[in-house]
Amino acid sequence: MTAGGYAYPYIEPSLLERALAMLEELLIFSCGFTFEGNLILPSGDDRWMIRMAEKNNVRPVLVLTPFSQGAFHNQLVRVILENRPIQDRIIAQLSALAEEQGYRGVDIDFENVLPADRVRYAKFVGRVRERLGERGCIVSVAAVPRTSDSQRGLAVEGMDYALLGACADRVFLKTYEWGYVYGPPMAVAPLDKVRQVVEYAVTKIPAEKLILGIPNYGYDWTLPYERGITRARMVGSREAEETAAENGVVIRHAEIAQSPWFTYVKGGAEHAVWFENARSLTAKWELARKFGLAGVRYWNLMREFPGGFTPSLAGRRSASGTG
Repeated sequence: MTAGGYAYPYIEPSLLERALAMLEELLIFSCGFTFEGNLILPSGDDRWMIRMAEKNNVRPVLVLTPFSQGAFHNQLVRVILENRPIQDRIIAQLSALAEEQGYRGVDIDFENVLPADRVRYAKFVGRVRERLGERGCIVSVAAVPRTSDSQRGLAVEGMDYALLGACADRVFLKTYEWGYVYGPPMAVAPLDKVRQVVEYAVTKIPAEKLILGIPNYGYDWTLPYERGITRARMVGSREAEETAAENGVVIRHAEIAQSPWFTYVKGGAEHAVWFENARSLTAKWELARKFGLAGVRYWNLMREFPGGFTPSLAGRRSASGTG
């Protein structure tokens, strides 16, 4: 299996250097586009990241998103999918950018694709793959979690797993955010929920095309949780462990979710924290291995992960050749 991770151009160089020693691909987030089909390059200079990736024999991958002011822009998605000339312009620029800067892959990450555009979206992914494949680029597509054909909602109905699997080299499962900033306290990526997504995905897409998403963060909720009012604070794994130590509390392990959690009191208020650690990471790697997936990717590399990003069962470079 292979391991990859997403990072922004403003990542601390020393942090990226340590992460690259354990990864096979670096996904640089992100390249956007205008309504006219002109690419918007990642904020900040990303060329140093490409050079560092190449130095470490890691494949640099450009992430294409319909991002505007920090959020996915639904209208951008609709315009590109329903306008072939705009697609042609974007694909041509992606090809030129890959050649000019040395990208060896493109990851397409759209959200809230309308159900009526699900076929158009898959065909767009296929067109990018056809053009960029001529340059030896691997084209992947990110997919929000689905567990059945009957699942409803704007987030999932435009994501046809079978079509996307047929049109892309790889499909990245965004298996995280069950526990999220506005939701009740729970694991960000509970293993039982993640497994349900994988079990469904392998019925639609060959396992060797699938990549499992793993979060490199958690959340700290102030209790009691009040829907529509409580807003959790994002925390890194190291910060979570330090918080537990500073407050003298024991980190517990949820058996079903296979995730660490704890509660503590600060300033008279009780807090609940769910995050990831080496044990939960290993459980996710084992799940990916059990189903024969192509690999895993971390969202994201901007925080240090205690113990590194590759569990002992995997073995960084040797694992990529053994599956």
